Amino acid sequence: MPRLATGLAAALLAHALPAATWLSPVRRLTPRLAGKGSPGHVALTLDDGPDGSSTPLFLDALARAGCHATFFVLGSMLGRHPSVGRRIAAEGHEIAVHGWTHDNALTTRPGRVMAEMRRTVRLIEDVCGVTPAWYRPPYGALSAEGLLAARSSGLHPVLWTAWGRDWTASATPASVLATLMPDLDGGATVLLHDSDVTSAPGAWRSSLAALPDVVETCRATGLAVGPLRDHGIRP
Repeated sequence: MPRLATGLAAALLAHALPAATWLSPVRRLTPRLAGKGSPGHVALTLDDGPDGSSTPLFLDALARAGCHATFFVLGSMLGRHPSVGRRIAAEGHEIAVHGWTHDNALTTRPGRVMAEMRRTVRLIEDVCGVTPAWYRPPYGALSAEGLLAARSSGLHPVLWTAWGRDWTASATPASVLATLMPDLDGGATVLLHDSDVTSAPGAWRSSLAALPDVVETCRATGLAVGPLRDHGIRP
């Protein structure tokens, strides 16, 4: 029995160990996984859409700024709002995989992450006509199965180096920008959200209002802003 318990504990540790990359100090030790890219570029990424109410407003703001981004979509959301997904692709933005739902990969039954990742990839290809290159797990919880599933689907896992904590009810445009600022440097991968499907209701409004300032702040220091495909990280 002790041997069985030891084996089970080892299996659980192996499953959960990659999720340590969620922690900022660990991400600094894995710069490629964290999304550290070219020193003259900042990657702008948006999670949890597409949302029929909010994502079009982000697309409008990006068009005004002359900027492209990477949208990490949920398959369930793309299934509800396929026209928004097609618009994302048509306007030159990059579409990546965030999962089918926003469930934590560490607590889902075995096999589900693999199946839902493949399902999301197929839907992106069918609806948007593009093949995704990137995978970001919900909550940044990268499990061993998530790593294997990403490899099987031809996806490169990537997290973030800077986030705006824009999912909370207390977030404001000023707080989003201030939270990002310490890490808003060359090579950064910025995490924001274009939907409140997993956030406080209306939290996306703070991200939307902060977005032009984020882009302008980067450009004012000579940094280009764009999607992960231009970030100097090889998928």
